[in-house]
Amino acid sequence: MTAICQKALPDVPWMEARTHRLPGVQPLDPSTWIVVDDAYAAQMAERARLMEKRRSDIVMSQPSAFPAAQELLDEVTSHLSQRHNFELTNRQCIRPDGTCVDVDRNAPLETLSRLVSEDFCILQKDGNEHVLTAGLLCFPASWTLSQKFGHPLIRIHQPVESYTDDIAKRVQRLFDAVQVGRPLWRANAMRYRDPALYQPRPEVAPRTDRVQGNYIRSERQCILRLPKSDAVVFSIHTRQVQIDRLSAEQLAGLKLRPIDDEGSVPSG
Repeated sequence: MTAICQKALPDVPWMEARTHRLPGVQPLDPSTWIVVDDAYAAQMAERARLMEKRRSDIVMSQPSAFPAAQELLDEVTSHLSQRHNFELTNRQCIRPDGTCVDVDRNAPLETLSRLVSEDFCILQKDGNEHVLTAGLLCFPASWTLSQKFGHPLIRIHQPVESYTDDIAKRVQRLFDAVQVGRPLWRANAMRYRDPALYQPRPEVAPRTDRVQGNYIRSERQCILRLPKSDAVVFSIHTRQVQIDRLSAEQLAGLKLRPIDDEGSVPSG
């Protein structure tokens, strides 16, 4: 399969002090939430292929999350029509390439898979924790939706060594505090040998896929609160470049702060 890559990596977490330290979260301009970039067409074709072959692994939702998923679909289509020249009608959203996508509010996550290259996790408050109640995950980076689905944040990140108790508390506070209209974002970085965008990995499996890889994969992760359902959305836009496409400055920075196996960048 041909590698799906962007021409450049705009968000480089190892280059700035505010982004290379966990959790590295900062305010997001709402107008930049959804990304349509030079790899959009290729990523959308791959999403369509994956949805046909692996839908049950990619889309999961609890009944309680259905109103939030519908609200998310409404928010995304509105954003696309305002920011990315998608033509929106009552029943269809027309992509810039002319592809007509039926807006099916009875299948909101499936519809989103045909509209944008972002993946989405919907988390809803249950007691003192946010629980993953719905997800659309076409491009997993060494994790599986089925193992995280229905679990709270701390359990979701349990196998990640860098996700300490202190980081867990800080992330939970972020999810509690994120306000409507004031989203947040962060970026990570991972190194892979295999450029496939669909890279699920069971929690117990060894991390052998990232050793000396020639592909740098980065996720632009956004956190926002939906105004009606009060659910929190964690969106993931995947970017990938061959390491030789990095600038000399980016390569020098990577030598100073190499990417670890968990996808974070040490602060040393």
